[in-house]
Amino acid sequence: MITRRGFIMAGTATLLSMTTGKLFARDDIIPLWPDDPPGGGGPSGLLKVSANGSWTNIVSPAIQRFRPENPNGEAVIVAAGGGYRFIGMGREAWPVARWLNANGYTAYVLSYRLPGEKWQAGNLAPLQDAQRAIRMVRSMEQKVHLLGFSAGGHLLGMAAARPGFTSYPAQDSLDDIIPSADSVGLIYPVITLEAPYQHTRTHQMMVGNNATPTQEANWSVQNYVTRDFPATFLAQAEDDRTSNPHNTELMRDACRRMRVPVELIELSSGGHGFGLGKAGTPAALWDQAYVRWLDKLG
Repeated sequence: MITRRGFIMAGTATLLSMTTGKLFARDDIIPLWPDDPPGGGGPSGLLKVSANGSWTNIVSPAIQRFRPENPNGEAVIVAAGGGYRFIGMGREAWPVARWLNANGYTAYVLSYRLPGEKWQAGNLAPLQDAQRAIRMVRSMEQKVHLLGFSAGGHLLGMAAARPGFTSYPAQDSLDDIIPSADSVGLIYPVITLEAPYQHTRTHQMMVGNNATPTQEANWSVQNYVTRDFPATFLAQAEDDRTSNPHNTELMRDACRRMRVPVELIELSSGGHGFGLGKAGTPAALWDQAYVRWLDKLG
């Protein structure tokens, strides 16, 4: 019988080679869980990849390791968005991972479970995966940064804000590691699920259309920011119609209240989901600012 772990290690490397143009070794694809994820359930069959490289049917969550030619000793976990309905690997995660490699960072691209894919853990499933991924990368790297886009920003923001939250029963010794981060980068993130900003796919997938104010507050990142929250980098276009720019302002203000170092890059245009941004456009300005910011952190 082929386990989920065996499935992803045997099949995903071939798939990634076809879709990214990069040859992946088996040890570059690291399943998050020793067997089935906590609670079990989930989809069956093959991973589904759209024409633009978006993933659904996440049978086995994992991290994909992208190694730089000249490593600087630091790692970045990348989580693409998709409103928790899909994961935008082709447009966000993989280009960002290659760009990070060019700047010396080892990139770990997270494929996390989607709440609508029949996992018993429900809306806790992606947070479980994010916490496990941080623990896993912590066990291999000295410095661990988080970089999330849209719903991926919501996910990594929640994980960074709640390192002490037990989202799943310990599976092995890896879970003794506190899933803390050295910094957090949130690019056009969904931060709040509270009114009047509840009209997002993230809200729909995480708490549903009939959520109570308490449920919305419980899944809003800004409500968990403390003085221990990592240094934070934010970037958002002013014309974003999916994630209202007020999201990044809320996060900036929460960080300032708690005296957390924070930098916000406001882009005059770019909309939502621009990834690295097209060369020559305002949306392409955040990436070098992010690298300079990481350099200043030391």
